[in-house]
Amino acid sequence: MDSGFIIEKFLLVAVIFGISLLIAMYSTYAERKVAAYLQDRLGPDRAGPFGILQPLADGVKMFMKEEIIPTTSNRWLFVVGPGLALLCACIGTAVIPWGSPMVIGDKVVPLQVSDINVGVLYIFGVVSLGVYGVMIGGWASNNKYSLLSAIRAASQNISYEIAMGLSIIALLLITNTLSLKEIVDQQHGWRWNVLYQPLGFIIFMVCSFAETNRAPFDLPECETELIGGYHTEYSSMKLGFYLFAEYINMFVSSAVMAALYFGGYNYPGMDSMAEILGPTWAPLFGTGIFFLKIFAFIFFFMWVRWTIPRFRYDQLMNLGWKGLIPLAIANIIVTGIVIAVIEKF
Repeated sequence: MDSGFIIEKFLLVAVIFGISLLIAMYSTYAERKVAAYLQDRLGPDRAGPFGILQPLADGVKMFMKEEIIPTTSNRWLFVVGPGLALLCACIGTAVIPWGSPMVIGDKVVPLQVSDINVGVLYIFGVVSLGVYGVMIGGWASNNKYSLLSAIRAASQNISYEIAMGLSIIALLLITNTLSLKEIVDQQHGWRWNVLYQPLGFIIFMVCSFAETNRAPFDLPECETELIGGYHTEYSSMKLGFYLFAEYINMFVSSAVMAALYFGGYNYPGMDSMAEILGPTWAPLFGTGIFFLKIFAFIFFFMWVRWTIPRFRYDQLMNLGWKGLIPLAIANIIVTGIVIAVIEKF
């Protein structure tokens, strides 16, 4: 294999990993600032100008805190749990196309780690694996509240993965591909899939809230019932790994929604912009547009958290099984009928 290809991919992986951690770190700052604005407060304002260094202070605090492992816990699984959660959160970025291929000299550099032809299935596989980190950590803690939280997280993820998968099937009927790169390229300009699949997008977005354990679906971390949830017994950087994993999952979910339904790096007038900026800078401009869409979704995640109260667990299950799944099946049927009629006439 060409050594240049390996170096290119290694650098791309390093950049994406660094950006993911940076966004996760400053999402904690943004969450506090959004909450403060909605509640008419200031939020963090001590560490640096406007509190901009607060995430760094929190990171140092996590590193410096004493690491406590309960004596009655399963030590090895207790350590593996948060690491697995963070790993599964990070590897989801591998198949996301961050921009169109850019030209550097006489070399074409794709802004995607791997364009596999089953990218959508890869994303679902990573999402399915992520819950194991929560389950292992909750069980290994040997704490009844942590175990109950882990069981809640597993049943919640299983329930909403079904509706999420069904919502994607209707989209695949339109795109005829499982490659995220091809799905994004089909949305050139204004041909965004959300215009053709508005119900599918709403179902997918609601399921994303449940899959990332974000309010109003944050039952695994219900403080009033479960103390701190599955990470009750965790401290130091192990707790930090769980918190980072949640924010990286939110970032990846926002990127997937932007790619599948809102055109990814496509935007109106991109052909004209490509002529102005050239083949090197135009892809980076598209990447910037993609990240603006991602940040809009992240803000929406935070806005919902401080706006809508938490569901009861029976309400959460009823919505998943009796609400979203029938809607997703109906959406598949209607989409299939419309496609069949269009193809016939």
